[in-house]
Amino acid sequence: MATLIVPENNPSPVEDAEIIRKACKGWGTDEKAIISVLGHRNAFQRKLIRKTYEELYQEDLIKQLESELSGDFEKAIYRWILDPADRDAVLANVALKNAKPNYRVIVEISCVHSPKELLEVKRAYHSRYKHSLEEDVASHTKGDLRKLLFALVGTYKYDGNEIDSRLAASEAKILHEMIQGKSIGHEEVIRILGTRSRAQLIATFNCFKDQQSTSITKSIVGDPDDAFLEALRVATRCIYAPQKYFAKVLRNAINKVGTDEDALTRVIVTRAEKDLKDIKDMYHKRSTVTLDHAVAKETSGDYQAFLLTLLGSEGY
Repeated sequence: MATLIVPENNPSPVEDAEIIRKACKGWGTDEKAIISVLGHRNAFQRKLIRKTYEELYQEDLIKQLESELSGDFEKAIYRWILDPADRDAVLANVALKNAKPNYRVIVEISCVHSPKELLEVKRAYHSRYKHSLEEDVASHTKGDLRKLLFALVGTYKYDGNEIDSRLAASEAKILHEMIQGKSIGHEEVIRILGTRSRAQLIATFNCFKDQQSTSITKSIVGDPDDAFLEALRVATRCIYAPQKYFAKVLRNAINKVGTDEDALTRVIVTRAEKDLKDIKDMYHKRSTVTLDHAVAKETSGDYQAFLLTLLGSEGY
């Protein structure tokens, strides 16, 4: 379930645009007013606000907000106001072109989205950057990591619920043999993860657990700094239990020395309209405090207020 709280009455995009304009053009920016509008509008409504703002004032709202806001708050607002597919295109590009690439983001986008959603992200990526996501993945990776990410990004998978139980059992054995034989980069492993549907892979992972009495994720062990092994672990987690995976990303972001604001923002902004309520519940099960409490403790100011708004909790 989503955590985003949207007014029951259909808000006027003209009134919303006027409130934001007044917040930006007054004596000092009224960040609370911006949060009160954008923090309670869904993707369709935010798109209408952007369109209306440009029609009314002949200015790009995104550029206006970038010039008025700063720091983690500006970054979070920027991510939020983009269309979801365009947002993921930006996240993917930043992840690949960072001084230290974050391949985890590419795996998340590839494995959590439906085939249709992933296709929309790739179209947005090409429209924004004038070359394909596959091209950039290939040019910023090498070896087994390149093969895996390219397979995850480049394949349009079946999206139905039908599964082949015999195939699941057979491929679970193949995966176990490859893992036990330290041949985790074998083309068969990449073929299975890169071509099978989510439903089929979940069936395969369940067979793996039945056969080996342990999960495939726990079986993939090795150097924690090995980018390929890390991508493989993230892929299996995102496919099998995405909410549980995102709850762990949040725990790591909050519990590390110095909060990882990029990861914190990414999860909250991308999941607020989808399944952030479920992620919050899973976070609480594994932590001593609620996610809302943890965010309130580890962040401050307008950034804190905006994240708590997306979390559906403004009482801190």
